Amino acid sequence: MSPRPSGRKITAAGSALLLATTLAACTPDPSPEVAVRSFLLAWQDGDHATAARYTDGDPEEVERSLVEMREQLDLASLRFGLGPISRDDKENATAEFSAHADLGIGDPTWDYTGRMPLAWGPDGWRITWSPSVLHPDLSDDERLAVSYETQERGQILDRSGQPLVTADRVTAFGVIPADMEDRETGVTELAELLDEDPAPLLNRVRSAPPEQFQPLVLMRDSSVNQGLLSDIRRIPGADVQEVEINLTPQVAPFLLGEVAGTAEHRVSSRVPGPYQAGDTVGLSGLQNIFQHELAGSATTQVVTLDADGEITGVLEAWEGDRSGVIETTLDVGVQRAAENALTGMPGNGYLVAVDTTNGEILAAANASDDTADDGALTGSYKPGGTFGMVAALAALESGAATPTSEVPCVPSVEIGGQTFTNPSGGSLSFDPNLVRNIAFSCNVGFAGLGEEVGADALAESALRLGIGQDWQLAVPASAGEIEIGDDEVELASAMIGEHGVRVSPLSMALAAATVADGTPHAPLLVRGDTPSAGEGGAPSEADLQIIRQGLREAVVQRMPELTIGVGEGEVYGQAVRTEQGETALHWFVGYQGNVAFAVLAEVEPAQTMMAQYGVMAAQSFLSGMAQGLPEAPADAPLEEADLNAVEETGW
Repeated sequence: MSPRPSGRKITAAGSALLLATTLAACTPDPSPEVAVRSFLLAWQDGDHATAARYTDGDPEEVERSLVEMREQLDLASLRFGLGPISRDDKENATAEFSAHADLGIGDPTWDYTGRMPLAWGPDGWRITWSPSVLHPDLSDDERLAVSYETQERGQILDRSGQPLVTADRVTAFGVIPADMEDRETGVTELAELLDEDPAPLLNRVRSAPPEQFQPLVLMRDSSVNQGLLSDIRRIPGADVQEVEINLTPQVAPFLLGEVAGTAEHRVSSRVPGPYQAGDTVGLSGLQNIFQHELAGSATTQVVTLDADGEITGVLEAWEGDRSGVIETTLDVGVQRAAENALTGMPGNGYLVAVDTTNGEILAAANASDDTADDGALTGSYKPGGTFGMVAALAALESGAATPTSEVPCVPSVEIGGQTFTNPSGGSLSFDPNLVRNIAFSCNVGFAGLGEEVGADALAESALRLGIGQDWQLAVPASAGEIEIGDDEVELASAMIGEHGVRVSPLSMALAAATVADGTPHAPLLVRGDTPSAGEGGAPSEADLQIIRQGLREAVVQRMPELTIGVGEGEVYGQAVRTEQGETALHWFVGYQGNVAFAVLAEVEPAQTMMAQYGVMAAQSFLSGMAQGLPEAPADAPLEEADLNAVEETGW
C-alpha cells in the first residue's frame, strides 16, 4: 500500500505563484487576472475562507469544498501556476492554471491543468463556482478520493525454489469510512484498542473511497480474542476481515527476518515514513533488505466517486511495481539439519554451511532462537586450534616448514617468557611432521614456527583462505580479521588462533571450503548478486594436500564418531576447545563432499570437559543431511561423549 506520513503539516509554496506586489484595483478595463491570482494564492496557502470570497458561490459551501479536497486527497502540499486567461467578452473570461498536488511522502504527485470561468459583476471579477473548479472532470454530485490496489507480499525461496516463508492467516482490523459516524473519533478509538498511533490510520481513511473496507492494523489470529472483537465491532463503521500474508519464516528466522504490519510489532510507530497503515514491512534480515522487491508498491489512482461511493472515473493512475520473489542459495534440507544439530546446546551456538565449489551459503543457524542473533555471520571469535590450517599453510608458503621436515611437538615450550602448552598436555614422540601437528592440533609445534613465519606471511595465507577478505554479502557479515605485529609472543599466539585473530563461523566455513576445493570463493546468499573477487590468489594444490591429510587424520584419530553413520564421503576437519573471556568455545571446522561447515558452541567453562559440543553438533548435522529430517527439528538433548581419544601421550 502507499505511504502516509504521520503528523504532516500542509505547506504552501508561494514561489509557485508569482504575485505582483500591488494588485491593481482600479483600471479603465480591469483584468480578471487579479481575481484569479488572489483566489489561487489563498487556496494554495490553505486560507479557504479568503479564497471563497473570490467566487460567486456560497462562501461556506466553497470553503467546505476546498477543505474537503485536501482531506479527500490527504494532501501534503498544493501549488499552482497561472496559465493563460481568455476573454470571451467584456463580462466573461476563462482562466487556466496548473496544479501540482503532492499526495504525501512516498506517494506520487498529481499534476493537472485546471480551468475556471469568471464573470464580471458589481463586485468585480468573480470565479463562477462549481466543483469543476477543483478539477475539470468533477461534476456536481461527485467527490475525489485516492484508491490503492495493493500487492501480495512476495516469497523467499531456497535454491530449489521451495518457499521458505509460511503464508499465515491474519486478522485485518479496519473501517468502512462511509459507515462511520465520526471518522476521527472512531479511528482514534480503534487505535487505542489496538495500541497504535491514530495519526497514520486517519491519514489513510481520509483519502480512501468511503464504501471500501480499509485495512489499518493486522494481527495474528492467535492474538485475537472475542473481547477485543466485541469492543471493535461496537465502533460504528469498524470491521474485521481475514487475509493471508507471507509472514513466518519456516527456517533461519534471523536470516529471513521479521515482517511487521501486525499489531504486536506496532508498525505505525516503529516504521514511520514511506509506508501506510496496514502495510507489511520487513523489519530485519532479507525481509528488510529486499522490502521493495517483496512488497512491491500499490497502484495508486485519483478517482471520482458518486454519492454511493462508487467509482465513476479515473483522473490519474500510477502503476505500482509488482512484488516478486527472492531466490536464495539456502538449501532447506541442509538448513533443517543445521538447526536440529544445535538443539540441546548447553548455551548458544552457531552452524554455517557453504558449497565448497562456489561459496554459496547452504545454511546458517543459531541455537538461541533469537531473530536478532546473527552471530553465525557477524560473530568475532578466537578460532583457537582450528586456525592450524592457516598456520600450516603459512609455514609451507613461507618456507618455515616443508611436508617432510620435523615440527617438534613437546608438551610445552617457552617463547619470549610465555609458556605454550598442548591440549591435555599431550605430545608427539615420533615423526612430528606438519600433517601430524595438524591432526593433533599441536599448539606447541605451531607456536614454535611463528617467528620464522612472520606476521605478513601469516596474514597473507589467511587471506588466501578467505579470512580478512573484503567481500560483501546481502546481509551483515564478517570475514574476520588478522591484526598482529612482529613480537615473538604475539606471533606464537596468533599461530594458534589466539592473539590478534578473530573469525566468524561463516569465515571459517569458507576457509574449510577453500581447503576442500582449492579455489577461494566469496560467500553468496541471494541469486543474482555478484560475489566480490578474492584477493591474494589461490593456495598451491601441494600445500593444500598436506592440510587435507592433517584434517583427515584429525577425524580418524580423534573423532571416530565422524567416520561412521554420517553419510557417504570422508569427513575432514578439526575440533578444538579454547576460551574467550568467561566463555569456553567449542569449534568444529571441516567438510564432507561439497559441503564445508563450521560449528561453534558457547559453553560454560565448568562444562567444557563434559563433551566437545562442536563435534557432537557436527555429527548430528552430517547425519541429518544424510538421513533427512522432519520439518520440525526434534528436541532431543545432546548426549555426553568422550572426545579425548589418546594417541601416544595425552590426546
